[in-house]
Amino acid sequence: DTHPRGVAKVLKKESRRVAREISATMQGMQSPIMVMNTNTKRETGRTAQLNNIAAAKAVSDIIRTTLGPRSMLKMILDASGGIVLTNDGNAILREIDVTHPAAKSMIELSRTQDEEVGDGTTSVIILAGEILHLSQPFLEKDIHPTVIVRAYMKALDAAVKIIDELSFPVDIDDREQLMNIINSCIGTKYTSRFGPLMANLALEAVLCVAVQNPDGTREVDIKKYAKIEKIAGGSIEDCRVLKGVMMNKDVVAPGRMRRRVEKPRVMLLDCSLEYKKGENQTNVEITKEEDWATLLKMEEEWIQGVCSTIASFKPDVVVTEKGLSDLATHYLTKAGIVALRRVRKTDNNRIARATGATIVHRVEELREEDIGTGAGLFKVEKLGEEYFTFFVDCEDPKACSIILRGASRDVLNEVERNLHDAMGVARNVVHDPRLLPGGGAVEMAVSRAIAEEALKIEGVEQWPFKAVGQALEVIPRTLAQNCGANVIRTLTKLRAKHAESTAAETGGRACTFGIDGNKGTIVDMKELGIWEAYAVKVQSIKTAVESAAMLLRIDDIVSGLSQKGNQAAAGTGTGVAPANDDDEDPPEKLGE
Repeated sequence: DTHPRGVAKVLKKESRRVAREISATMQGMQSPIMVMNTNTKRETGRTAQLNNIAAAKAVSDIIRTTLGPRSMLKMILDASGGIVLTNDGNAILREIDVTHPAAKSMIELSRTQDEEVGDGTTSVIILAGEILHLSQPFLEKDIHPTVIVRAYMKALDAAVKIIDELSFPVDIDDREQLMNIINSCIGTKYTSRFGPLMANLALEAVLCVAVQNPDGTREVDIKKYAKIEKIAGGSIEDCRVLKGVMMNKDVVAPGRMRRRVEKPRVMLLDCSLEYKKGENQTNVEITKEEDWATLLKMEEEWIQGVCSTIASFKPDVVVTEKGLSDLATHYLTKAGIVALRRVRKTDNNRIARATGATIVHRVEELREEDIGTGAGLFKVEKLGEEYFTFFVDCEDPKACSIILRGASRDVLNEVERNLHDAMGVARNVVHDPRLLPGGGAVEMAVSRAIAEEALKIEGVEQWPFKAVGQALEVIPRTLAQNCGANVIRTLTKLRAKHAESTAAETGGRACTFGIDGNKGTIVDMKELGIWEAYAVKVQSIKTAVESAAMLLRIDDIVSGLSQKGNQAAAGTGTGVAPANDDDEDPPEKLGE
């Protein structure tokens, strides 16, 4: 058997036996199943939660210094190479490019806040970041996120009840009180140095646009009917709200049409005043030469007929959203009518609302009541390099234009952002005329009340419930920090003030002491006249608590990169590759 061939046979038999044993063992073991794409990055459990908290804290730290009247500005270079110089929370976060999904969710909060109430974009991010930061110790003590979230929701209900008690109604017709509220909103912005100018503009615009509904409520649509026009040049003091509408247009025939008409009769159309062309290629076969002349004459007669119909109503100004042919211009000029063409639909709607005219879709359907007579003056003026058309001195304008003048484009953009916030606050007060003390007084009162309420709660939920109250203290703390005060001393004094005055002086009512954001001292907000709109405050606390609760309940983050080398797009978050990547593996690969 020592023959080489015999040895080889034995070795072969042995190797087969070993192979059979290995395969039997392998069948007993579970072979790994690859569900996810190999490129996917996955974080689960505690890691995901702690990373979310870190991301939220990082976002809130970016804009923490922009809270309060002594806030700092941020300078951001945007994608197109322009500079954004602002302390508006939403404007800053909108320009920042982030990759972490939790940070993106936080940035979405400030956008929601801005669209919903117009102000409080910075507070909502700082508050959400602080609530999540205070959740970290509970997660490390193995308290289940669901328990934490349940306690947060109870605390939110308690906070809203306390805020309701603190709030008091305001008379919408009292201009001075409304100005105080808007000034406390603008006080933290760049335009606060121009005094009450911006607050006046915002209040005038909102009261101009406000419409009383039959059921007693008020409708204020500043997005549609209050247009902000930015014209570089001039000084900030030249900003004004027009009792009417303005747009960047000149008359169709500048030399021959009037540029000023007093008490104009205005006609608004959204049909074209030129001969209708065929939608596709149109072929006309003409057998006689005279037919060509007839065809041209018919076009002319049609335009003449339309213009004579318009002229029969004796309008002074005709505005159309579509084109206006040279021939129609000629007939309208002969009739002494001023014409504007290719006006935006939004501008046309504003003119309709300001002058009382009705937009007509076909010239044949014109009636006398469609003509607007509400405007006191129509004029075209040159501002800077361009011509602007004005419909002003309207009797009861329910639409307005706000002209902003300023030294540079950057200043104008910042003034526009501030004005948008101020108009949002004025609109909220008109909608829901309730006020709250500013300067962190509400947050401090709610924090103290929640700490008292927490003692009545049994079990583990007591700690997260109390944490919401502690998180609210971040607003007065940041106000003190940003104006250079001694934070610990100031906050301790404020806590003591709230504790003693709630019990004794006010008969159990909450205290209105807060921090003066300019000096860093403790002041009664009623005396200082710093007020905030109820809607802004409640919305920011609700948004912050609910978003923090949502981020805490995430325990799995899946981000996958698609296999195509040129596009590094994120996965769908389900662990399954996106549908358009179904053909990632070519057939020849699968057959290997």
